[in-house]
Amino acid sequence: MKYALWHVAIIASMVWVVSPDSAFCETGSVKSDTVKMPTDVPLLPAVTAQTEKATGQVMTDKLSNAVGTEYVIGAEDVLDITVWRNVDLSRQVQVRPDGRISMPIIRDVVAVGKTPTKLAEEMTNKLKEYVQNPVVAVTLKEVNSSNIFLLGEIAHPGKYPLKSRTTLLQGITMAGGFKETAARNQIVIFRFTETAPGMKRFTASYDDIVLRSGISDNFELKPGDTLVVPSESMVVFPGR
Repeated sequence: MKYALWHVAIIASMVWVVSPDSAFCETGSVKSDTVKMPTDVPLLPAVTAQTEKATGQVMTDKLSNAVGTEYVIGAEDVLDITVWRNVDLSRQVQVRPDGRISMPIIRDVVAVGKTPTKLAEEMTNKLKEYVQNPVVAVTLKEVNSSNIFLLGEIAHPGKYPLKSRTTLLQGITMAGGFKETAARNQIVIFRFTETAPGMKRFTASYDDIVLRSGISDNFELKPGDTLVVPSESMVVFPGR
């Protein structure tokens, strides 16, 4: 009897030691009010709607600097035209110099000056006269109409495709940069004008763009631009 009472006393004392500050009570169940989170762990900042909006705006700004508006089809571009569930009407075509493409049934279609989405909509409407519920998709396969021409004292002169928004300095980088003999402060750009026939001439200075407040001279190149970097041995252009 004494042994039994002594054994119960030991168990009671063990329960008393464990129960006050432990996560377990006498029955072994978890106490919800005794589980404490550490106070020295840094918490992540809450993602609010304002934060998401600001982040989205930054991403939009970055994309807007890299990619222009939807591409406009030009002469010599190669298009992949798919008519859903109709292999016979699906073709890969090149835009002719007159700005048209040739397709089965609907024949010649003007493609130049239109976006792929706009061209697909027009072709869909034309095919409705011959095909039930046509669905047309137009994909740009090759860019051959938007080009710039880089000449003179640069590493790799030639013709380069203009696939996205490209500045003057980026264009020079595409061609491998300047040669040692380049007159980099006498850059000349020739551009076709939209309002009048002929070309317009621009000048730019590398040092003004990079070292001075001439960031406006690092303008965006347009399809058809011809950029010339003369040699230092050439005659300096008037006004520079």
